[in-house]
Amino acid sequence: MPVAILPEFPTDVPTHPLLVVDYELIKSGNEQEIDVLYKAATSLGFWYLKNHGCDEDVENMFDMGAETMNLPLEEKMTYEQGDGGSSFGYKHRGAYIVNASGETDQSEFLNIAKDDALAWPKQVYRSYPSTVNARMESTVIPFVKKSIEINDTILGVFNDKLGLPKGTLQKFHSMEEISGCEARTIKVPKNLPLGKQALGAHTDYGSLSFLHNRVGGLQVLPPGVDEWQYVKPVPGLAICNIGDALTILSGGILHSNIHRVFPPPGAHAKFDRWSQVFFYRPGDSIVLRPLVDESPLIAEAVGRLSEERKAALDPGVTANDWNIRRRKYARMKNMTGPETWKAGRGTEQGRV
Repeated sequence: MPVAILPEFPTDVPTHPLLVVDYELIKSGNEQEIDVLYKAATSLGFWYLKNHGCDEDVENMFDMGAETMNLPLEEKMTYEQGDGGSSFGYKHRGAYIVNASGETDQSEFLNIAKDDALAWPKQVYRSYPSTVNARMESTVIPFVKKSIEINDTILGVFNDKLGLPKGTLQKFHSMEEISGCEARTIKVPKNLPLGKQALGAHTDYGSLSFLHNRVGGLQVLPPGVDEWQYVKPVPGLAICNIGDALTILSGGILHSNIHRVFPPPGAHAKFDRWSQVFFYRPGDSIVLRPLVDESPLIAEAVGRLSEERKAALDPGVTANDWNIRRRKYARMKNMTGPETWKAGRGTEQGRV
């Protein structure tokens, strides 16, 4: 997909700076860089990641995404996710709600299950469009494998910082178990009306998100702040963030922050917004609960929480049940009223 020459990101909109983490230094065990990563994960929960080595794989995924989104809508709809809470497959524009009023989203995307990619040519969950199948070995599988490697390395850092027994978090994300891990290619059309939400305010379902985008639009609502702020896209830097599963497992130490996607600001609004994400999630059978018995640090953190917060961080459900609930109640066809929106909220449900 040809890369457009984008104008500078506007300087007259609220923007939140992110810490920059060097993945090569993380891999080498550099303690100073590890501290930067942990600071980001325990404060805003978002950071930039440089030297991740995925640029070419991401470009190939964008090409695959463009080929797929250019297919006739009727053909794409044969691979639609459905309204039962499944994540894998195609999601058409307007299928999700973005707020309690029932306003619909402005994005279309394709989710490819990690398990389908790694089992190829066998099928674990479902089939995909021909444009995906043609690039499964050359494009999708390399992106999935590299994303897993990067996320697993970061997970190991958090495991040690939280004082968990060696390999605890990695065990919860074993590649031997089916899970909600997926690669997602997203397209938001250009020239959307001002104030129209492309994707509603939410926290991510899983453990870690590994995002690549060229055009602005991602916004965060930092803790203690009432004004939404843009995250500036920077060439070559991925945007990473903590999801609900790690927030729960860590007893709230790792922070899953609320975010949304608005139309790109300024001159960026004239361009389609493409994003490529890998969502790293626990195995489907993992029960989401704070690991207080495995880590004194987590036990101490949970002990300081209010009873309400303790209850919110101990849902007593599996990762699969958590994911299905959140996806199901995001679907427009399942909406019955404001209570539907509330039913689909995550660990930050009190903020919006």
